Amino acid sequence: MNGKFKSFGLITLGVVAGILVSLNFQAIGQLATRGPLPVEELRSFTEVFGAIKQNYVEPVEDKKLITEAINGMLAGLDPHSAYLDAEAFKELQVGTQGQFGGLGIEVGMEDGLVKVISPIEDTPAFRAGVKPGDLIVKLDDAQVKGMSLNDAVKKMRGKPNTPITLTIARKGEPQPIVVTLMRAVIRVQSVKSKVIEPGYGWIRVSQFQEATPESLARHLEGLFKQGPLKGLVLDLRNDPGGLLYGAVSISAAFLQPKLLVVSTDGRTEDARKKFYATSDDYLRGSKDDMMKNLPAAVKTVPMVVLVNGGSASASEIVAGALQDHKRAVVLGTQTFGKGSVQTIMPLGNNTAIKLTTARYYTPSGRSIQAKGITPDVIIEEPGATLAARVREADLQRHLENSKEPETKSAPQAKPAPTAPAAAASEPPKPIELGSKEDFQLAQSIAYLKGEPLKGQAPSVAQTKPAASPKSN
Repeated sequence: MNGKFKSFGLITLGVVAGILVSLNFQAIGQLATRGPLPVEELRSFTEVFGAIKQNYVEPVEDKKLITEAINGMLAGLDPHSAYLDAEAFKELQVGTQGQFGGLGIEVGMEDGLVKVISPIEDTPAFRAGVKPGDLIVKLDDAQVKGMSLNDAVKKMRGKPNTPITLTIARKGEPQPIVVTLMRAVIRVQSVKSKVIEPGYGWIRVSQFQEATPESLARHLEGLFKQGPLKGLVLDLRNDPGGLLYGAVSISAAFLQPKLLVVSTDGRTEDARKKFYATSDDYLRGSKDDMMKNLPAAVKTVPMVVLVNGGSASASEIVAGALQDHKRAVVLGTQTFGKGSVQTIMPLGNNTAIKLTTARYYTPSGRSIQAKGITPDVIIEEPGATLAARVREADLQRHLENSKEPETKSAPQAKPAPTAPAAAASEPPKPIELGSKEDFQLAQSIAYLKGEPLKGQAPSVAQTKPAASPKSN
């Protein structure tokens, strides 16, 4: 029996090899550092594969087993590496263009549950009061435990105007929160702006998409046409990030030409790069530089960059670049800390893998990973609690910070007094960013005017950020 099983294992090894070739894994091999195959580990893999094929209670297709094996390999690395089947790959491509179907939440996986990274502004989830750090435990009547992230996302997606009920566990709340949302076509308007009061402008970037740089340029031109600005607030709160070149272009709008915006460092030559405030580093297939005709005052107007725990990835790159070059004061709370680069590597059959290939570093060489950007001026969100926050460092299997020891939480100001909280089963409605009720924005304008601030952490001075050695 043992000999028969070993024989079956050898046959299975051939089957596995054939499937790997059919999935175009040789394309990945060309990008990775070549080395000897781990024969013993592959033998164990084929034995497990063979045991399942021979003994599992129901027949299982080879394709399903290999797909699940790929899922497991990537999910075991870090929270952001993943296998993208044809549907997920298509959704990723569509999502960067600013329109997709669903509820409007950026999600990850934690302890087998879907964890909310950030709700997207003006979407069903945002309007229902879904918060960063919420754990989604049920989708309608289906338990999330045991689902893959892709399966959970697929279940949340659906035809517009169809309902789905989320059961949410929130830290600090004794009872689960149940909300019924109506699916919608999510069209993200990634840039908004307005004059808050004469001489002081507000421009918000909610996500970094393909059209974001051009949209930002139009909004900046519109703001300055309304009259000279004494101060400008760049609002990156709850911005989950997006495209790297978008972050470079947004930074370049406010920085002097040729200043370093961000560097990346990884194992391969392609992962070790520096990006500067030049059109060569942010234009993608366009002959027109959307930043070249901006008013000159854009690069000198006093600025505040507004961030919070939902500011991640590309938004942290922008905040870090403007902070390091002393171009703007960063105000708000500690950012999310997603300082890793994901590369999309297409496979066969319109599938792909999203693989973490490098870490981001600010111009002074600080690693963003699992630490984030510490504001120069810490102003807490009204009503926020430490228990409600979730950051990269709280996620399982997150990459460690290669420069500094990790900290689970940053110094925070005492929350400003707010109205009594709603009942546990009714999530409070979020404050509209940019409105008169927006406390952090009001403090940003006060800072630009040189007025006293409310709710500022007393232990945090407005000091220059410390520089770390630059990475290669």
